[in-house]
Amino acid sequence: MAKQVVVVGAGIIGASIAWHLAKAGARVTVISESGAGGVATPNSFAWINASWGNPEVYFQLRIRAMAEWKRLAKDVPGLPLAWCGGLCFDLPPDRLEAYAAEHSSWGYGIERVDAKRAGQIEPNLVEPPDLALYVAEEGVAEPAATARVLLMDAERLGARVILGAVNRLTLSGGKVTGVVASGETIGAEEVVVAAGAGAPAIAATAGIKLPIKTPPGLIVHSHPYRRLLNGLVHAEKLHMRQTAEGRIIAGSDFAGGDPGENPEATARDLFAVMKEALQCADGLELDFHTVGYRPTPADGFPIVSRAEGVGGLYIAVMHSGITLAPAVGLFATREILDGESDGLLKPYALSRFAQ
Repeated sequence: MAKQVVVVGAGIIGASIAWHLAKAGARVTVISESGAGGVATPNSFAWINASWGNPEVYFQLRIRAMAEWKRLAKDVPGLPLAWCGGLCFDLPPDRLEAYAAEHSSWGYGIERVDAKRAGQIEPNLVEPPDLALYVAEEGVAEPAATARVLLMDAERLGARVILGAVNRLTLSGGKVTGVVASGETIGAEEVVVAAGAGAPAIAATAGIKLPIKTPPGLIVHSHPYRRLLNGLVHAEKLHMRQTAEGRIIAGSDFAGGDPGENPEATARDLFAVMKEALQCADGLELDFHTVGYRPTPADGFPIVSRAEGVGGLYIAVMHSGITLAPAVGLFATREILDGESDGLLKPYALSRFAQ
């Protein structure tokens, strides 16, 4: 008999888990308050990478996830993915060199480039950097559209997608037996909480504490414009890319910067900085800005595991949702349906916070 699983959350993580479960034959119900794309996902910069600042064990999970994106793209035609490459020069030269040396030794395809080569990669930069690192295999997934495509395909595979707010988890004999959503009880043999910033409140109804912060990140979005950028550009305090529909989006950090006291003014200032950094951008206009709240576990790393002390509950909450989505979907499905735990997920169990 196919296992009945409720997935709470329809952002990129919930959508990927739902798709992988449906593909593996589970009977899946997705419940989301905000519809396909979730809350954090649409406000994401959407960079797929295994870039700097992480220990090797986390790098290995991210590299695996990049490979799983390629597998998923074959299985789900129409995913809005682009392997556009990333040009990075937002660190001082010594730190750029250290990052290049370390990640090259781990097998990341980093190319050191000078101003001439940087200008060939991104011809519209006003000031190409003297030293940058280029990783051709980095990419982007248009975030909300990717989640929508995955959920539509999950529905084709038999999943149900319901709009509604999850009020609480239902429990019987120390095991989660389903959810109460918009007043209606939906039974399940397993519940997956992939609700991002909303996850702690839902998990708390089963006595599970999720140590999650939700720092805000502001991103500006231009009106659609002719192609000015080929790939990702990580300059000092200016991270930008051009979306599939031609909008140039930017944050003072790739996760979005601090909106400050006056987000409107912060957005205008950031947009002006972006416009100055690009040639042929005279007609570029600010359309809108978003402030996303990134679900970030207390130590910065993902939480992907069963919840200890209560049965039938699986947690999947993280900041790097776009990069990790296909691997998390695959590994969570194997664990939920077959009890197989992938070694790459070992460091990311919720139990690490119990000490």
